Amino acid sequence: MKISYSWLKDYIHVDLKPEKAAQLLTDCGLEVEGVEEIQSVKGGLEGLVIGEVLTKEKHPDADRLNLTTVNVGNGEPLHIVCGAPNVDVGQKVVVATVGTTLYSGDDSFKIKKSKIRGALSEGMICAEDEIGLGTSHDGIMILDADAQVGTPAKDYFKIENDAVFEIGLTPNRADATGHIGVARDLAAVLSMDNPTSICQPSVSDFKVDNTGLSISVEVEDPALCPRYSAVTISNIRVGESPDWLKNRLKSIGLNPINNVVDVTNYVLHETGHPLHAFDAAKIKGNKVVVRTAKNGTKFTTLDEVERELDGQDLMICDAEKEMCIAGVFGGQDSGVSDSTTSIFLESAYFNPVSIRKSAKRHGLNTDASFRFERGADPNNTIYALKRAALLIREVAGGEISSEIVDVYPNPITDFQVELTYANCDRLIGKQLDRGLIKQILQALGITIVKESDAGLQLAVPPFKVDVQREVDVIEEILRVYGYNQVELPSRLTSSLSYRQKPDKEKVVNLIADLLVANGYNEMLSNSLTKASYYNNNDNLVKIQNPLSNDLAVMRQSMLFNGLETIVYNQNRKSDNLKLFEFGSTYLVKEDRFSEQNTLSMFATGSLQPENWNAGSAAVDYYYLKGVVEAIMEKFGFNKFNVAANEWEDAQVQYGLSMAVNNLHVVNYGKVSPELQQQFDIDKEVFYAEWNVDHLLRLVAQHKTVYKEIPKFPTVRRDLALLLDADVTYQSVKDLASKQERALLKNVNLFDVYQGKNLPAGKKSYGVSFSFQDSQKTLTDKQIDQVMQKIITALEKELGAQLR
Repeated sequence: MKISYSWLKDYIHVDLKPEKAAQLLTDCGLEVEGVEEIQSVKGGLEGLVIGEVLTKEKHPDADRLNLTTVNVGNGEPLHIVCGAPNVDVGQKVVVATVGTTLYSGDDSFKIKKSKIRGALSEGMICAEDEIGLGTSHDGIMILDADAQVGTPAKDYFKIENDAVFEIGLTPNRADATGHIGVARDLAAVLSMDNPTSICQPSVSDFKVDNTGLSISVEVEDPALCPRYSAVTISNIRVGESPDWLKNRLKSIGLNPINNVVDVTNYVLHETGHPLHAFDAAKIKGNKVVVRTAKNGTKFTTLDEVERELDGQDLMICDAEKEMCIAGVFGGQDSGVSDSTTSIFLESAYFNPVSIRKSAKRHGLNTDASFRFERGADPNNTIYALKRAALLIREVAGGEISSEIVDVYPNPITDFQVELTYANCDRLIGKQLDRGLIKQILQALGITIVKESDAGLQLAVPPFKVDVQREVDVIEEILRVYGYNQVELPSRLTSSLSYRQKPDKEKVVNLIADLLVANGYNEMLSNSLTKASYYNNNDNLVKIQNPLSNDLAVMRQSMLFNGLETIVYNQNRKSDNLKLFEFGSTYLVKEDRFSEQNTLSMFATGSLQPENWNAGSAAVDYYYLKGVVEAIMEKFGFNKFNVAANEWEDAQVQYGLSMAVNNLHVVNYGKVSPELQQQFDIDKEVFYAEWNVDHLLRLVAQHKTVYKEIPKFPTVRRDLALLLDADVTYQSVKDLASKQERALLKNVNLFDVYQGKNLPAGKKSYGVSFSFQDSQKTLTDKQIDQVMQKIITALEKELGAQLR
């Protein structure tokens, strides 16, 4: 949110440097994220001066150019070549001297001394569009005869310099969505040292001129629209706004539209209360109805987009049709245009939840919805209405042609809060002067209803939507008093607590360090995702008030988040990715909700970055399998059960599921081509999803035993086995391990062949067996006996043949 410091000074008398004011605002909870120096005209007319044309004669080599001399008040007249048809002797003009930078939108150019068709030119006589003071380029700008030669143009045109604060407004600060609200906070902080108050513009001059244009108002659902105020203004002249109004809006990044719309925008950013002006001639039946839309109704908004309305959208309608999405966006056919002569001016308070839902449903984020969905001030509608009506009458003429309509069936009262000094001292950590506490509360607009030695009975106005409890009031006091003014205690007290083992953070960090060392990057994604990703919606944890359809459910799997990240990176030419994320997945079964700590791993693209001396081998299933097994071995799990993957909905084309002691730990495999095509990913993606909760349980049960490095050598024997094509390597490994548990240390598959010179339905495995005894050197006789035992078992159990 942008706040103009110059505009802010309209409501508070302050002479602080912008940097100091920004610091005070940040300290009291309105974080200033940046300060920008601006001028009412870009460049501030620096280098431009008022001059007088002394002579003029035709350029000898150009019919449309004139040679002039111009007095700019610094001695010798300047020789300037000018092509404007209206230049003449004796005129007071604006001159851009050599070195001046002129701006045209985002472009700029610097005035240099030059020769034009052989004639010296030492500057430029300017038209109004060339210096940002208008749009005309019919000729040079001719000033009044009493303009003083040599006067800087910025002084003659009264160019305003301003500082604009970019405030990162938190959702709970509905009271500071306008300049008056920000001024209130700044005044409260300054009052700590010197009594300071804000000066709110008076609306006492408001009066009804006639009742010639009365439009009735009907609110069908007061719960969605607790208050609706309005007035009509007739005989207005829609046109360009005065400079002061345009400059105010430009300073906060708004483009002036016309005097009526500009006033509504001005009052919105002044008071924080949105308004809307309707062309009264377009209101059918002289009646405004506030009601919900009929589901499926088509409605075209001001941005010329046709939208389909929902049955829960609150609409401002006339007797026949919808005119505006209440509190969000106006309609194309009811707004103010150049031909408008009378308006219906609306100032309302809408239900914040309803506005937020409508805004998110239609993908709209307007200045009005930004404020209404945070909670506007229901008791400020009349003031904002009168303020806008008076300004419109000032800049557009007209007459207030109706009494104020104010539909407010159930007035919203102040929040009643009891503050005890004991709790205030305890939570702040310091005893504040009781008079100072009362001063801060009153500066913030909080009324003291009753006071005693123990505390205060307070009435908190509705515009402070987040201050409804004692602790909220204490927070208000502390943020104005200043967190930095609360001294650190000399003694720190704490209680000892024992951490459960294994330490989850330690386990997570060990895995993260291993993955980073293997070239992985950690990612972080949203736990909210699309329901359309899942086939079974019954088990989804659904959000009651989703921000959008893309964030409607809690994720059951982290697969889709990773695929979104991969396609995002690949669209930005980052193809070789190794990613991991620790997060949670969510499930509901039979009304029982569960949350699981999960680790996801993704690999796609090449193993190594492109390089002249490195190969371009792509990651594959076996690469991912190796990293998964490395994590298992990191925690001492050398023996685990492997089975076909447990993924549903054909998320993977193939893969395995790994378990230890019958406790599932991880699924890994290749993402299915259909799913890759759905995300428009060309390269193969390999994915692993860990159940971190199960891994932690296994780590807690497992004891890592350290053994002395053996002194005696390892002996290796190889076998070439002819097996049926459906026999797996895992079955060969398991069977061999059963035959010799003490000496057999490792079984490895180093070759697979299937094809020519082998019988149909057969394949060949090259398998190595490594033996070792920690107490002695093995003999050939011992190894031969074990090998024979293994061969016999393979022949008998698996039908293996030696090649």
